[in-house]
Amino acid sequence: MASFRPKYITFDCYGTLTFFQMAEAARDLYGSRLDEPHMQEFIKNFAAYRLDEILGDWKPYADVIHNALERACKRNAVVFSPDDAKMVYERVPTWGPHADVPAGLAKVAKEIPLVILSNAMNAQIMSNVEKLGAPFHAVYTAEQAQAYKPRFQAFEYMLDMLGCGPEDILHCSSSFRYDLMSAHDLGIKNKVWVNRAHEPANPYYGYTEIANISGLPGVVGL
Repeated sequence: MASFRPKYITFDCYGTLTFFQMAEAARDLYGSRLDEPHMQEFIKNFAAYRLDEILGDWKPYADVIHNALERACKRNAVVFSPDDAKMVYERVPTWGPHADVPAGLAKVAKEIPLVILSNAMNAQIMSNVEKLGAPFHAVYTAEQAQAYKPRFQAFEYMLDMLGCGPEDILHCSSSFRYDLMSAHDLGIKNKVWVNRAHEPANPYYGYTEIANISGLPGVVGL
C-alpha cells in the first residue's frame, strides 16, 4: 500500500495494542491440572469458543467469557467454576500495552486522530486505553454498537459515529478473523496487519504488514 493519510486511524485494542492475556489466565487456572499438550488444546478451544460466543446477538462480555470458559472446560474434562470466569473477566482492565505501542502511537497521534473499536464493555476499556500512552479521538465498544466484531454492525456503528466512509480510514489490527476480513468486505481498502504471530498471513485481504506499532508511522508517511 502506498503512503496514505487517512482522516482517522482505527484500531483493534486487545491483542493489537493491549497485550491480550487470556492464555495466561487459563494457564493460571488450569495449568496444575493439565499437562502441556492438553493445556495448549484448552487454550485453543477457549479462543474458538470466545469467537463463537460473539457471533450472535450482543450480550455482556462477562457472559461471553463465562460461556466460552464453561464450554472449553466441558470439552477438556476440566471442572468449571463460575468464579474462574469472573476472575478472567476482572483481569481484563489490568492489562497493559505491548512494549512497542506507546512510542509508535504517540508519534502518529500528533498528526492523525486515533480511534479504537473494541470488543469490550464500557466499564472495562478506558482502564486499558489509559495505559496506551497516546490520546484517542474516540473509543467505541461492542456494548455501544450492540454487536461484537467481526459483525459488520460494529464497524458500521463506528463509521456512523465518525461521520465518514470506509475510504476515509486506515484500520489496524493483528487479527484477520475479528477485524481485517470484515474490514475487507465492508470496503475498507486501507488496512494494516500487525503481525503478533497469533494468526497466519492472508494476502487475499489486502493490507500492509508491520511487525509492531513502531512501523505504523512509516505506513502513513511520518
